[in-house]
Amino acid sequence: MLWAGFLFGVLGSFHCVGMCGAIALALPGSSSRGRYGAGRVLYNLGRVTTYSLLGATAGLLGQGLRVAGWQQGLSLLSGALILGLVVTPKRWQSRGAASLGLDVVLAQVRSRLGYFYRHPSLGALYATGVLNGLLPCGLVYVALAGALSAPGVAGAAGYMAFFGLGTVPLMLALSLTGQLVPLGWRGRLRRAVPVLAAVLAGLFIVRGLGLGIPYLSPQMGSVTTAPAGQPQPASVHYCQGPVETPAE
Repeated sequence: MLWAGFLFGVLGSFHCVGMCGAIALALPGSSSRGRYGAGRVLYNLGRVTTYSLLGATAGLLGQGLRVAGWQQGLSLLSGALILGLVVTPKRWQSRGAASLGLDVVLAQVRSRLGYFYRHPSLGALYATGVLNGLLPCGLVYVALAGALSAPGVAGAAGYMAFFGLGTVPLMLALSLTGQLVPLGWRGRLRRAVPVLAAVLAGLFIVRGLGLGIPYLSPQMGSVTTAPAGQPQPASVHYCQGPVETPAE
């Protein structure tokens, strides 16, 4: 799943340019060319750090759902959540965040961002990236919905890390050059993101259906277990196929 996260990050980075390009362009800099470039790299690595931690949180939730017997349904759930985020108006998403008390947290995040902007050290630029990763972003929410069905906590964190790395090349180039994608194209590419998200949702749903399509929608195999207290037979594999031998 790592490649899917990276590819979605690369394609979604055009959305990042449209939504967060102003922040990247306004980052404080240094007269030293080396420190200027290093600060931009650290800012983007800060975003990747936050995405990884959010992915680990999603992985914990997904792991709990697997324990509850939702192993196959997780992929369906991820696809449904992605589609829900695509069709839900932003104002409804904002109201939902406010009802959960997240507006207070976001106010603190924005306040700390202002502080770090006034202290343009390398550490402050990294912290700016970490905090920027916490700002509301539909693209990140879509990626997190996909991370739910990643295998384990490490898999979900890795999925989000690769998603973040996919956004780095374009965002880094923008912050270094000052202008990379014309303003008109930014709007067009931002409007294409919901289409990409819908395609990703479709892939998760097809995967969860277990249609028996190799790699795309593998069928969940059934596992037969012996009744409790009864020893299971050992299995020995020969060229002709598996032959069961009675357990001692």
